[in-house]
This record gives sequence, structure tokens and C-alpha cells, in this order.
Amino acid sequence: MRIPEGQDARGQAVRRFALGVAFTLIIAGLGTGLARLPGLNRIGPLACAIALAVVYRQWAGYPERLRSGIQFSAKRLLRFAIVLYGLKLNIAIILHDGLGLLVRDVATIAFSISLMALLAKWWKADLSLALLLGVGTGVCGASAIAAVSPILRAKEEDTAVAAGIIALAGTVFAIAYTLVRPLLPLTAMQYGVWSGVSIHEVAQVALAAAPAGSQSLAVALLAKLGRVFLLIPLAFGMMLWMKWRGGHDGQVKVEFPWFLVGFLIMSLAGSYLVPVLKVPAGWLQGVSTLSSFLLTAAMVGLGMNVSLKDVRTKAVRPFLAMIATSALLSGWTLLSLW
Repeated sequence: MRIPEGQDARGQAVRRFALGVAFTLIIAGLGTGLARLPGLNRIGPLACAIALAVVYRQWAGYPERLRSGIQFSAKRLLRFAIVLYGLKLNIAIILHDGLGLLVRDVATIAFSISLMALLAKWWKADLSLALLLGVGTGVCGASAIAAVSPILRAKEEDTAVAAGIIALAGTVFAIAYTLVRPLLPLTAMQYGVWSGVSIHEVAQVALAAAPAGSQSLAVALLAKLGRVFLLIPLAFGMMLWMKWRGGHDGQVKVEFPWFLVGFLIMSLAGSYLVPVLKVPAGWLQGVSTLSSFLLTAAMVGLGMNVSLKDVRTKAVRPFLAMIATSALLSGWTLLSLW
């Protein structure tokens, strides 16, 4: 029996799509495995997976036959992972215990984005990449970068490069914090606040704050959760800003970020509904693991768009601006505690 030509073409398209998604999941699995090795466990699965994707792209080229599945991971899986990530944000705790820290968190975000934009202008750096790095520095690393990237209409290559840079640089800063901690006249609580309001990723905050004890770690994570919470108003503020720009130059069209509504709904569910329903902790941990893995797979899809030749020409200045911003942020937030 002969298969109709159109049906056969659709079947091939479905197979290529499935293989493309599987490709990103496999690379994500390899990156997750690499991140468990000594040394690499400090930079995490996101950075490892992006590095693998970039190396594959430079070595074997972009697998065009799998493009549809890879792009699905880079866009759709990314947004689904961000929605699931909302369960990690307990709004109730922030509103009950962390309102004082929110003031510091607002200052951190405003400082990081403003300074990155200013340095990008002074140093003639790529503004799109600089803004992504500013959001990653001020809010919550790669997750924040992934959330605002569609709103800022950033290139997928820029999103992947920014996520990789923020993962690596944030790890360096977290390790540096642990080294200088014994030399600083800070209490455990003050050190926790400092770590939570100035270090990039949640995991990096935990890495920096844990050596100072459980109280330090608790307040550091609370401060960090406040920054994650502020991602919601920040993203909608950026959407309005982009629409305002579009009204002036007629070139910018912004889609409503429905995935952030999902993020907010999941946050509210995790804060108020999950405790009432008494959802087992194992299930919540499973969702958390799934969201992290899907985000890693999405970063693989983004990393496949990275050309090292282009990165060398456009990422150096934003990278230096981000290092300068992170260093000044660390110094300023430290001085504010004395």
C-alpha cells in the first residue's frame, strides 16, 4: 500500500520534530550529569548544557533537519518551565517576613539594570545583551533572562550567551563571598542579607550563604525570593516600556507575556493552595526537578544558535560591564549593612 505523499511528508515532519525535542533533552541530560562532577558542580547544569550545545554547534553545525523540535524547546518548553518555576516562589513568606528585604531587592534590581544600560552606552556595548545581563544580575540569573527575553525581543543567541555568562560569573562571585566572609565584620544574619540581595542565581546564593550557618542561609534565600517575586512587576513594566517605544518608532510589537500569568498563578497556588491540599513534599520536589530540567533543555535549544565568532565580537564589552556592575553591587550592598 502506497502512503500518500502529503501524509508521508507530515509523518517525516513529526519525526523530525520529535527527534529535535529529544536532542535537546539528551544534551540537557548530559549537562545535568556533567554538573555533578567535582568542580563543574559549582557552575550548575544550565551552564554545562549551554556549553555542550555551543560546542556541538561549532563542531557539527546546526542540525537543520531537527530545527522545528529544537526551536520548540527553545521557546515553548522554556515558557512552560518558567510557569512551573512559579511553584518555587512562596509569596506568603515574602509578604509576611520579607517586606523589609524587598526594599533592598528593589534597589538591587534598579541599580543593576540602570548601571548595565549606562555602561553599555559608555562602552558602546550591545544594548540587548547588556539589558539581559542587567536583569540576570539584578533578579535571578538565567531564569529572569529567559523570562524577559521574549518581552525585549532579544535574539535567542543573546539569551543563551547571557544565561551562560551569568551562570559562570555568579558562581565565581559566590565562591569569592565564601573566601572573604571570615575577613568581614558581619554577623551571620548580615552576611545572609548581603548574599541574598547581591548574588545572581538561587543556587549560587545557597552556595555562598550555607557556610555561615542555617540562619544565614534562611535569610539569604528569603532575600533572594524577594528578587524572584519582583520579576513579575519588572516583566510587565518592561512590556509597557517596549509598547511605549513601539508607539514612538512604530517598529516594536510586544506580545502579552501569558506565561508570566501562569508563573503568578503557580506562585499563588504554591503559596496558598498547596498547604491546604497538603500536597506531598515529594511531588513538589518532582515538579521543581522537572522545571529545572526543562529549563536546561530550553537553554540547549538557545545554545544551538550561538556562533562563537559572533560572541567574540559582541559579548566582550557586555561581559566586562556585567562584571563591573556585579562588583559595584557587591560593594554597595556590603557598605549598606554597616
